[in-house]
Amino acid sequence: MTINALMLSASRVGDSDYLSHTIELIRPLTQPGQQWLFIPYAGVSLSYDEYLTKVQKALAPLSITISSIHQFADPKQAIQEAAGILVGGGNTFQLLNELYRYDLVHLIREKVQNSTPYVGWSAGSNITGTSIRTTNDMPIIEPPSFTALNILPFQLNPHYTNYQMPGHNGETRAQRLLEFTIVDPLTPVIGIQEGSALWRQGDKLTLIGDQTAYLFHGKQQEVEIAANSDLSEYLR
Repeated sequence: MTINALMLSASRVGDSDYLSHTIELIRPLTQPGQQWLFIPYAGVSLSYDEYLTKVQKALAPLSITISSIHQFADPKQAIQEAAGILVGGGNTFQLLNELYRYDLVHLIREKVQNSTPYVGWSAGSNITGTSIRTTNDMPIIEPPSFTALNILPFQLNPHYTNYQMPGHNGETRAQRLLEFTIVDPLTPVIGIQEGSALWRQGDKLTLIGDQTAYLFHGKQQEVEIAANSDLSEYLR
């Protein structure tokens, strides 16, 4: 039994169609005809039905059946029976709050640790780290805890960019992550750019896609990680 989890930075790259760039990244985790479960809890500005339809349409080339957890009377049973788990983007605080509300955090962690494939993007990737303390999202709701799935024993920052608009005087992303590492110098943070992903296969962790990632850890700030790097050392 090994972990097989894909953490995508985003649902799009540039102006690409929704999830189109993810198809060939997700395909190795799937088998045609499998019953996958989608968790839409991060979706705040669209209904769960709308979100499900959007994901089903986008991932149709994978030839898997996708149902949403909100369609089941018993969310825990839905997770138990799923051949794979998809967790979409949106607001990370809302997502984690709902997972705690239905008492699903430990169950999802156990399922993934026991070889059920997991695919998340944006907020769905944020929750795979030790906590959601390095999400980019506004805390629109207060979950019982910031502790997340711990599929990865470090912090993630999807949608990583250090771009600063001319005339904008707010902190850059790198400055925000510096603040995290000052408060918690022992926990690494890996920022992944749109178009890239982290793929954990058992004790192996790989940065996939053609984008550089960035490490923030103690005094190490915005250290470049080359595309396709082996990051297995961060699992230890």
